[in-house]
Amino acid sequence: MDILWTLLTLPYAPVRGLTALVKVVAREAESQQHNPVNIRRELEELDEAAAAGDITPEERDRGQQQVLDRLTGPAAGSGRVPPGRNGAPRRPAPAGRETGGRRGAPRRGRGGGR
Repeated sequence: MDILWTLLTLPYAPVRGLTALVKVVAREAESQQHNPVNIRRELEELDEAAAAGDITPEERDRGQQQVLDRLTGPAAGSGRVPPGRNGAPRRPAPAGRETGGRRGAPRRGRGGGR
């Protein structure tokens, strides 16, 4: 069955190869974008450009904020919020409504209590 499937999907092999290549390039670009050495270099370049008078202090501040946002953005870790239906961001739970049990708190009312 595997041989038959391979023969039937053979015309799509270039597409699968290109998809794999794009994933590798995207992964490498993301790792370069979030590399602390590159971020520090970009911040230093912004400072040098502001010191030389090439950009205004406001432009430098905006550039620094963009670099820092990229550093602390979704790919940096737990700040990532999975989207809801249709790709829309999830809304926070209404205030006063508990979304789950408290971690580390003892349970009351069930089993081995006092």
